[in-house]
Amino acid sequence: MQFRYHAELTLGALRRWLIAQLYDSLIVGGLWLAALTALQVPLAPAWALVAAGMQFIPHLGPVLALFGPALTMLLMRASLERWFWFLGAYAVINLLDGLLLQPLLMRQQNRVPFWASLLTPIVLGVIFPFWGVLLAAPLLAVIYAYREDRRKKTPAQGQQFNSRSEGVVLPPEPKDGDR
Repeated sequence: MQFRYHAELTLGALRRWLIAQLYDSLIVGGLWLAALTALQVPLAPAWALVAAGMQFIPHLGPVLALFGPALTMLLMRASLERWFWFLGAYAVINLLDGLLLQPLLMRQQNRVPFWASLLTPIVLGVIFPFWGVLLAAPLLAVIYAYREDRRKKTPAQGQQFNSRSEGVVLPPEPKDGDR
């Protein structure tokens, strides 16, 4: 196979993954902005922007995004009730992101099945703790890009020849009544 073919296919898949990740970051940033504004946390737009940027670091990024607003709430001596709302918003946003947004965006951009988006980071995280989780989504995007490309090149059942594939064109099989 040609290097250019593989490079284009891989880079195209990674570009679509990056687009999905950018959409995810924008949505999560918007959710954080709404939650922090409702909780009247100072510098809410800045903390929402930090949270959106931290979405590129899987599993650790959302935790790191908590430190700024938490420190701000600590300095303004927020009530215990506001702390519960803050932690509840964090939990809801992360559940929505991990179980709904990321799998849906990966399916839309890269045709990665929902189940693969949920299970692959877990399995790779067990096998390769840090790198498996970090590389699971882009790796899935590349694997499913190759799978889709191969599916397009394979002739459908009953079809004798695909113009994009190489090979010999065979006459149709004789039916029982034709013999």
